[in-house]
Amino acid sequence: MASQSQRQSNQPAHNQAQSSGTSNMRQHHHPTESVSKAIAQYTVDAQLHAVFEQSGGTGKSFDYSKSVRTPNQSVPEEQITAYLSKIQRGGHIQPFGCMIAADEQSFRVIAYSENAKDMLGLTPQSVPSLEKQEILFVGADVRILFRPSSAVLLEKAFGAREITLLNPIWIHSKNSGKPFYAILHRIDVGIVIDLEPARTEDSALSIAGAVQSQKLAVRAISQLQSLPGGDIKLLCDTVVDSVRELTGYDRVMVYKFHEDEHGEVVAENKRVDLEPYIGLHYPSTDIPQASRFLFKQNRVRMIVDCHAIPVSVIQDEGLMQPLCLVGSTLRAPHGCHAQYMENMGSIASLAMAVIIYGNDEEAIGGRNSMRLWGLVVCHHTSARCIPFPLRYACEFLMQAFGLQLNMELQLASQLLEKHVLRTQTLLCDMLLRDSPTGIVTQSPSIMDLVKCDGAALYYQGQYYPLGVTPTEAQIKDIVEWLLTLHGDPTGLSTDSLADAGYPGAAFLGDAVCGMAVAYIAERDFLFWFRSHTAKEVKWGGAKHHPEDKDDGQRMHPRSSFKAFLEVVKSRSLPWENAEMDAIHSLQLILRDSFRDAEATNSKAVVHNQLKDMELQGMDELSSVAREMVRLIETATAPIFAVDVEGRINGWNAKVAELTGLSVEEAMGKSLVHDLVYKEYEEIVDKLIHRAVKGEEDKNVEIKLRTFCSEHQKKAVFVVVNACSSKDYMDNIVGVCFVGQDVTGQKVVMDKYVLIQGDYKAIVHSPNPSIPPIFASDENTCCLEWNTAMEKLTGWSRGEVVGKMLVGEVFGSCCRLKGPDALTKFMIALHNAIGGIDTDKLPFSFFDRNEKNVQTLLTANKRVNMKGDIIGAFCFLQIASPELQPSLKVQKQQEKKSFARMKELAYICQEIKNPLSGIHFTNSLLENTDLTEDQQQFLETSAACEKQILKIIRDIDLESIENGSLELEKAEFLLGSVINAVVSQAMLLLRERNLQLLRDIPEEIKTLAVYGDQARIQQVLADFLLNMVRYAPSSAGWVEIHVCPTLKQISDGHTLVHTEFRYLERVLQTRMLGLQHPLRSFLNCKLTLVMLHREGMVPKIQFQGLSVCQGRLIWLSFPENTTVALYPLTIWFLLLHRHQSRSITHT
Repeated sequence: MASQSQRQSNQPAHNQAQSSGTSNMRQHHHPTESVSKAIAQYTVDAQLHAVFEQSGGTGKSFDYSKSVRTPNQSVPEEQITAYLSKIQRGGHIQPFGCMIAADEQSFRVIAYSENAKDMLGLTPQSVPSLEKQEILFVGADVRILFRPSSAVLLEKAFGAREITLLNPIWIHSKNSGKPFYAILHRIDVGIVIDLEPARTEDSALSIAGAVQSQKLAVRAISQLQSLPGGDIKLLCDTVVDSVRELTGYDRVMVYKFHEDEHGEVVAENKRVDLEPYIGLHYPSTDIPQASRFLFKQNRVRMIVDCHAIPVSVIQDEGLMQPLCLVGSTLRAPHGCHAQYMENMGSIASLAMAVIIYGNDEEAIGGRNSMRLWGLVVCHHTSARCIPFPLRYACEFLMQAFGLQLNMELQLASQLLEKHVLRTQTLLCDMLLRDSPTGIVTQSPSIMDLVKCDGAALYYQGQYYPLGVTPTEAQIKDIVEWLLTLHGDPTGLSTDSLADAGYPGAAFLGDAVCGMAVAYIAERDFLFWFRSHTAKEVKWGGAKHHPEDKDDGQRMHPRSSFKAFLEVVKSRSLPWENAEMDAIHSLQLILRDSFRDAEATNSKAVVHNQLKDMELQGMDELSSVAREMVRLIETATAPIFAVDVEGRINGWNAKVAELTGLSVEEAMGKSLVHDLVYKEYEEIVDKLIHRAVKGEEDKNVEIKLRTFCSEHQKKAVFVVVNACSSKDYMDNIVGVCFVGQDVTGQKVVMDKYVLIQGDYKAIVHSPNPSIPPIFASDENTCCLEWNTAMEKLTGWSRGEVVGKMLVGEVFGSCCRLKGPDALTKFMIALHNAIGGIDTDKLPFSFFDRNEKNVQTLLTANKRVNMKGDIIGAFCFLQIASPELQPSLKVQKQQEKKSFARMKELAYICQEIKNPLSGIHFTNSLLENTDLTEDQQQFLETSAACEKQILKIIRDIDLESIENGSLELEKAEFLLGSVINAVVSQAMLLLRERNLQLLRDIPEEIKTLAVYGDQARIQQVLADFLLNMVRYAPSSAGWVEIHVCPTLKQISDGHTLVHTEFRYLERVLQTRMLGLQHPLRSFLNCKLTLVMLHREGMVPKIQFQGLSVCQGRLIWLSFPENTTVALYPLTIWFLLLHRHQSRSITHT
């Protein structure tokens, strides 16, 4: 096998070793690296295939170990194409079944296997009357080969969108009456029908057997899901145990494919007398890339008997190429693989793909990459055939295993990342406290960062080695070689120094084969070394026996192991991407640290910076904590908490509303003894006990008491997640329960499950409050499909009742998004039948019109009058069709609004800076000798400055719309407000050549009143500016009248009734068909206060004593002139009269 470094198969051998033997660390994350590696491997596979074929196909003269280590040679493209065609279109099937291919539109037979006539009872020996008449031939109608009922099923399947989800179809031969499992799939020229003999003639028993297989698979899946996280080895061990129990094979193994494409047996369950294969490593050629591709297309592959003679396929001569058998369950094994099985004593096998999904970085073409992580392989020492339903159940198990494995791999990656970050933190701490050599001389050291046999620091000409490393003279030679040929500052890695082109690799021997380098400075380096792979690889199998003289040539696990060792000779284990990430991160940290160490030796500065960062972090944590408390208190979900003794110490508003028990009343009560019903006391007590030990439970239903008089006899059902509460020392101090109120849903479910008489009336009611409901029997056949489901899916009750919910209803009728979705649905359905309810599982499908429907699925057991489980009830929760587009638009608007709010916050922040400068300048002017007019100008400027600051603080538009603006009420002079309002309109008045007429009594200027000056000033200025903005400029004018009236109230205070009258000259022609612009102004919220329309009377309402009301009045005069009068009334609280300067007229 080509090494991890040898990826470019089209390069000369010597250049290839030098160029690809060292890989820049940035190349480890290239999304097409694994694809390029796989493509290069096709060449090697094709070359081995050609050598085997030249040996005569028997393999007697084929030396596998020697062929694997033969240097790669260029292979013609035609040879690779022929190799792939041989694998995918071999033209042979296994004899345990027969195959017929038919045209999808006409049902005309286009190909069939030679044994089809015998198996279907169409030969003259079995039916003498057929001597003169052939029924099965190219061009015949495939439907006439089977009973009429079977023909109907075939017709229906041919028209299905997702034909594979209907498999298997139970059909009978027309002549012999024998039952078959028909497994159908589409190919480029038609539909292939694989026919496998069924073991019983009763279709009901067959369906029951299929359901039983699914139940066993679900039980195994539940066992996988119940395992503790963080242990991939335990997960693999459990799956081999489950598969062996499910299938009965002699040996079950989990094969894992490594990043360099070679494989390893990581788990095994076998018959006690068989030789163990655990720990076996084998070269990538053992499972060719073409076969791995086929496993992605057809995830379960069964070989019944490797000794069986393959059956040829007869096909229409008009077809351009041999029939594609990639998806066929009967495809015959290649001779090379059959020989391999025979040599290892395995006569029958079952191989199942383990698929995981990569992240976005690994995706190509914008889709998540589907990666073949490995295989679960079953071997048997005699011929063995398991029926398709059981294989189908195993496929579900593999999908669940892949999902679980994916989560475990992500968890392992996160744990590795945490370990790396912790090690990097400790190493950096050493750098801050000691010299750079501390990362080598102390613990932890750089050897703890990644798995290696040795590490070294080369710093300022000094060599600091750890573990198995080159000598000082050798490391200096490596440094010179690196500086001469590999000066890339990002560093490099290789699993073979010899292939990388290092001249002194032979002198290092097997002790140092692989190396990773991090450049720190110009001549400062960090090194990690790995020894020969064979040191790490141990096979648990038997030792080579002296009498096995042909062991090296025979295709056998031991020869595969030998071939693997030959391939990895002078190589180390490859450097994985996560390891190179850790090295590269440390490199960047050290590079900065060393640079800082050279610039200054002051550690106090570093410690002060860390202290400041720590204090800042504490402030941020405190802020986050306060925000979390606020969110919990205002959350719409019931949230409550208890201490370690189970007494309430947290009780939010929602749970108080549900139970009628206030926060004050709830505090200190026992959750178990005071708040939950007696039948739930044990459940809650167990929840608290487990959470205090750190074992958190999810989706547990509890029943809470109610305490208000109107709900005294009612109960509240809450599904809770129990979370351990910890203090700052990470000690568990209590339990927090985050719940979901399911009382209404529980009541509805109880009605459906318990009420028998009104069942049909309730389920099939067209009332929109009845949710979509469907039900199944114990065999997952659809028994119920209510009116709401008909509307939701477009499929009527008569079209789905009696069909299998898994595959036929959801799969073929209602298409699902991939096999994983079908697996999750099957698990939920079988769990419900087994008594385990599923609550609000995300479940999406396509309706009859191919419209995607997103729902939440709740599955519950169905019971009869005796309480026995007889099936499952399923409820779908979905937003209304009218609401869905609104929700989508709302999300988009919220996203846009958030972006606008950020922009607005930025602008406001930027405005504050020059505003601070204006405020500072005004404060300086206040301390200077000013004339009376100058003092007035300064006061006006300060008032306008306060108004701007008030506007900036009002960026919370939600508060504005809700009318919940905060008011800053204080004493102020009305004269100051009027001066500020007029000053804001002066520039516009001059620009539009308008006059401003004012009729303001002198006593107004000296009135000291109480209220929010900036808000009132803002409203009056906005009204004035709009009057000015829309007044005609030719001979136009705007006039202000202020009419105060004093009014004594009962508490002894005096209110000032102040009417501000705005007048402007308006042409009558502008009134025709138009509203006054000021009225339009009232419809917007530029004033940043709450505006209400009450008929034609706008009203502006403040909190407190200030109330503003107004109405628009038209006054008509001769000469087509109209005056718009807008009286604005405001009530102020009079404090006292103030001796004030006169107001200067502008």
